[in-house]
Amino acid sequence: MANVVVVGSQWGDEGKGKIVDWLSERADVVVRFQGGHNAGHTLVIDKKVYKLSLLPSGLVRGKLSAIGNGVVLDPHHFVAEIKKLRAQGVTI
Repeated sequence: MANVVVVGSQWGDEGKGKIVDWLSERADVVVRFQGGHNAGHTLVIDKKVYKLSLLPSGLVRGKLSAIGNGVVLDPHHFVAEIKKLRAQGVTI
């Protein structure tokens, strides 16, 4: 897959998370490059619900995922989100 960047033109819910999830099915690497844990999105994959706000969406699809230096990282929220996804069977 070619390099693809999803950038919104406004703050708030405009469907970026759904587009990223759709693209991540075909991606080799998924990178979160900006924002913070206030940007939540919900994914439903095979009838299982995942709620993410800091970690890249590609994690729930088993894709190589990275967090870039433009992301505001709250360490407490980061650890809590990892624990939540691991409890749902996601390998991180």
